[in-house]
Amino acid sequence: MTSAPAPIKAKLRVGDLVFSRSAVFAGSMILVTLAAVAVFLIVQSIPALSATKDDASILDTNFWAYVGPLVFGTVWAAALALVIALPVSIGIALFISHYAPRRLASVLGYVVDLLAAVPSVVFGLWGIGVLAPAVVPVYTWLNEHLGWIPLFSGTVSATGRTILTAALVLAVMVLPIMTAICREVFLQTPVLHEEAALALGATRWEMIRVAVLPFGRSGIISASVLGLGRALGETMAVAMVLSAAHVVTFDLLTSVNPTTIAANIALSFPEAYALNVNVLIATGLILFVVTFAVNAFARWIISRRKEFSGAN
Repeated sequence: MTSAPAPIKAKLRVGDLVFSRSAVFAGSMILVTLAAVAVFLIVQSIPALSATKDDASILDTNFWAYVGPLVFGTVWAAALALVIALPVSIGIALFISHYAPRRLASVLGYVVDLLAAVPSVVFGLWGIGVLAPAVVPVYTWLNEHLGWIPLFSGTVSATGRTILTAALVLAVMVLPIMTAICREVFLQTPVLHEEAALALGATRWEMIRVAVLPFGRSGIISASVLGLGRALGETMAVAMVLSAAHVVTFDLLTSVNPTTIAANIALSFPEAYALNVNVLIATGLILFVVTFAVNAFARWIISRRKEFSGAN
């Protein structure tokens, strides 16, 4: 009985060794950076978690009463942006993947992707100078005809700088990532499924409804959560557009609007001192936890369907 031959070991090349070590180092640096940010936020936030208005002038009563309206404003603005952007992004993705001619689809894909390269300050300037004045008549009409709905009640802002305007700006900003993910997922729908639906007499829209959308459900959810995470952390555009106050309100058209954590930090940090700085850093820790949880949830959804390689 002969023994099995010894396995042949591949010759280790210097280039392979350098590349593998460099890749491991680069991947490790991501974890180290994330851990360093988390440690910094936690250490700097500890003094503020139990602070009161006697300790920090920025507080009305205590830290949790201060951060509560900020968390509400952050989630409320991001949720409004998601509600606005999701159907638009799905429509654009379907048009690019199943309706537009190939040449037009390629151009539209590049244009949508280029939106991600526009700085947030530019979106903020556009929101102040163009969007806010333009939507005032629309807000007035909504208030007159739909004022019985609590969301559209109250006195309409004369400047148009409301939470709804900020949500519209955020919706435009999250469109590229949501559209890109939806487009790639829709393009990966098995051709046999589409052809089978068409062969059974389905129209193009019926084929999309019974074959494309069910197949891309996981990708749509992933795009939604990733867009939500992007909207949660936006700073300059919201700070520039929103006429904010430290309140909790669901009114969309009035001049009294909740602010977000990121915008509040950007506006308050230059004048902060002593324990006030720790309070603002503590609010950043809350935003870090919320955003990290949202993005982790999105990655978990994406990993459930490994065949969606374009969404990873």
